[in-house]
Amino acid sequence: MADIRGAAGRRLERTILELLDGRAPGATVCPSDAARAAYDGDDDGWRSLMEPVRRAARRLVAAGEVEITQGGRAVDPERARGPIRIRRAR
Repeated sequence: MADIRGAAGRRLERTILELLDGRAPGATVCPSDAARAAYDGDDDGWRSLMEPVRRAARRLVAAGEVEITQGGRAVDPERARGPIRIRRAR
């Protein structure tokens, strides 16, 4: 699994924020939405970006930009297991 840092990690962070900017206030995005948007191919290679997108979301949580949610409630990103959603911090 690739460890995406630096410019590539910042690009994933920007992708998450741009997707949220295109949604209604309070709306969420799935990490797979960001992975697909950031992936440059037309196959299932976007799946390799899923964990890097989750890490980018955790960095955005630490910066106060977004929240990671499960079941509509904000959760501790370090404890979240399974499907998550990402929304702008309230």
